[in-house]
Amino acid sequence: MSIEIKSKKLKGTVNIPPSKSLSHRAIIAASLSEGESIIENIILSDDIKATINAMKSFGVEIEEIKGERYKLIINGKNKLKLNNNIVDCSESGSTLRFLIPFFTLLNDEVVFIGKNKLIERPLDPYYKIFDKQKINYENNLGNLPLKISGELKAGKYEIDGDISSQFITGLMYVLPLLNDDSEIIINKKLESKSYVDLTIDVLKKFNIEIENENNEYRKFKIKGNQKYTKRNYKVEGDYSQAAFWITASLIGNDVLIKGLDENSIQGDIAILKIIEDMGAKYEFKNDILIIKNENILKNIEIDVNDCPDLVPILVVLASFSKGKCKIINAKRLRLKESDRLKAISSEINKLGGNIIEFDDGLEVYPINKGIKSEVKSFNDHRIAMALSIFSTRVNGNIILNGETAINKSYPDFYKDFIKLGGEINV
Repeated sequence: MSIEIKSKKLKGTVNIPPSKSLSHRAIIAASLSEGESIIENIILSDDIKATINAMKSFGVEIEEIKGERYKLIINGKNKLKLNNNIVDCSESGSTLRFLIPFFTLLNDEVVFIGKNKLIERPLDPYYKIFDKQKINYENNLGNLPLKISGELKAGKYEIDGDISSQFITGLMYVLPLLNDDSEIIINKKLESKSYVDLTIDVLKKFNIEIENENNEYRKFKIKGNQKYTKRNYKVEGDYSQAAFWITASLIGNDVLIKGLDENSIQGDIAILKIIEDMGAKYEFKNDILIIKNENILKNIEIDVNDCPDLVPILVVLASFSKGKCKIINAKRLRLKESDRLKAISSEINKLGGNIIEFDDGLEVYPINKGIKSEVKSFNDHRIAMALSIFSTRVNGNIILNGETAINKSYPDFYKDFIKLGGEINV
């Protein structure tokens, strides 16, 4: 499908959806806790549905109660038992990489499947572990489906830190349940440290302790024979989604933002430091984030090593600043739902942008106003939302192909866009 987005100023207050990263983690932790946990403030995006359905495949009972947002009642189990040995992860990299190690908690063979780009997302760190421990597995020339059976052994696990922290998270969920102690050793510099911090924080809330030795992100010590403890948990607002509306305000719209924790440990809270470095100001007042001016003047270099999801919307922000922006350490974005560096630069350039792509980043030069064009999302939710925010500064309307990609993370994005005064024709 495609939509036509009219170039209109947005104005009003938006309630930010819950953090997708924390939602995944809380659902999984609750599923491993014996008894009933309640997880509040959930939006059933496609990725979160994938994790819920995967845990149901592992024999966990999850009731979805609809209100303004969903509440999940999760009857977790210390011992998992397959209801369905085919676990469909859809397009969710988090679901797949977090849950692959769960095969060791089962006595049966399990098959992980997915679709689109997820089929070919790299899983080499796990394959190296399986080869070393002589775990039985089969894949399709390195791609999904992945058939696996066996049992991980406690001990030392070496992981390269420059691929994805999702492999580390997956091990952190399972290793505490083994009989003996384990260590995760990080080779090379760990990227996306904040995502590991999120995992450790959620696990601690469910009574699982992970020690980050000397707080250096080089070695994580994990005691065996730990048990998850049920609890109630409310998911906080998502800074990666808030970044779209923060940018909207900075490029000429008037959007107030609610639902964020100003003391969050989410890595994407970096958006606030970035806009400060560019010359903008903000304040939190009565649970509302207020962007105070549009004075984004400075040349800036942004290292997105710990906040890669911000890149598509940072390109929009930088396009309407008054200085050159260089985005570095973004090579992993070439392995997301799309090659995000190529996707965002090609489509923004169609709209009058001035972006130069290089191996691990982008150089973004300022423009005064965008031009109308037909663009595509590359079936990538963050590309679709970034282009939609860009449309508010275009001379004329834009045609966006593939807008349904938003369902992966923020299915109500266009509802919020319209509530703020946006106009969309299907």
